[in-house]
Amino acid sequence: MTQTALQPVKKSPPWWTSLPEDFYCQSDGTELDSEYPVKVYGTAMVDRVMRTGLSMMISASLMPQMLKRGGLEREREWMDFYSNLAEQQDVDKVFIPPPTVSISEHKMGRLAYKPKDIPTVELRFESPFEPLNPEISDQFLSYSRNRTARAQYWSHPSGPRPTLIFVHGVVESAYVFNSLFFSLRSFYDSGYDIVLMTQPFHGDRAERGHPFSGYGLFSGGFSQLNEGMLQAVTDLRVLVNYLFDRGAPHVGISGLSLGGYLSSVMAVVEPRLAFCIPNSPLVSPIDTVRDWMPIGHLMDVISKRSGLSPLDLRRGLAIHSPLSYQPKLDPDKVMIIGGAGDRFTPPRFVRLLHAHWPESHLHWFPGNHLVHLGQGEYLTLMRHFMDSHCQSISYS
Repeated sequence: MTQTALQPVKKSPPWWTSLPEDFYCQSDGTELDSEYPVKVYGTAMVDRVMRTGLSMMISASLMPQMLKRGGLEREREWMDFYSNLAEQQDVDKVFIPPPTVSISEHKMGRLAYKPKDIPTVELRFESPFEPLNPEISDQFLSYSRNRTARAQYWSHPSGPRPTLIFVHGVVESAYVFNSLFFSLRSFYDSGYDIVLMTQPFHGDRAERGHPFSGYGLFSGGFSQLNEGMLQAVTDLRVLVNYLFDRGAPHVGISGLSLGGYLSSVMAVVEPRLAFCIPNSPLVSPIDTVRDWMPIGHLMDVISKRSGLSPLDLRRGLAIHSPLSYQPKLDPDKVMIIGGAGDRFTPPRFVRLLHAHWPESHLHWFPGNHLVHLGQGEYLTLMRHFMDSHCQSISYS
């Protein structure tokens, strides 16, 4: 690792104390704003409307836990539990390496999406994750469907290849959406195996009766969200171990939004990654949503009723933030992609992550969170970037 590029995290003030309280509402902008004003500001307006819909879904998910008798008081106690762990900045104590896990391969169902003419299976395994907080362990593990981890795996008949793990964003867990939106077939055709990981409480890991994919991340409150993020990292590490054991010469990761966040976290726990490409990444969840309505108002209500302020929540959720730990990947292996018009994960948050890897690569496109104008350019950059870190392997 380049020692001069990365200031030791433990010698710096914790980011959750040094980040301004009003960071969530500070002005934003990129060099693309003046070059593509219609694209940037037009897509930004669309994002503001769309994020209100997601904000309403998250707020509705949080409400039952917040309204329970003693619910807010328990959340306050549990946030202190996670805060104390975050302050230790001990990555191995928080992200406990997973044990060896048996992974089974299953044919895709008749109605399930699978790319044409590509050998495709669904990987399944019992998630080995155990919640850090013993007081919510039984509740978390009671979600039986979530305990079976899943991922779609595209392989080459000739044997293991360099592999791209792709991690979806919140709600948008469908294999078909992510494979088409990010042209994953083009990466396969370039010689890469592909793994699409299903996050906890999403897709077939969601409990029956949950109103939308990802609902379970929020329905148990902020503590359940914390454990869900930690579980996602555990399950990703199981997949990385599986791929290397199977013979993959290189393994890298990319993801959108919450998937970009998890990709970044993997770069502070997994030194074997060949590359890490967070796309429109979430960086500080609490600061990000404070500017969203109605969830911003809900957080004000929580603060008044329990004394659990947004800054307390920032500190409590710092346990799984990539900003809280020393990166294990060289900055040259990290390429961060952001939308100039993105108002789900605005540019200032993308810059915050980039500052954690000061010499990492940063690329802006003139679109928002879901309308990726200029996507062809960054997909080409991604492919070249991946090739540069997997160049010792060539295939005809």
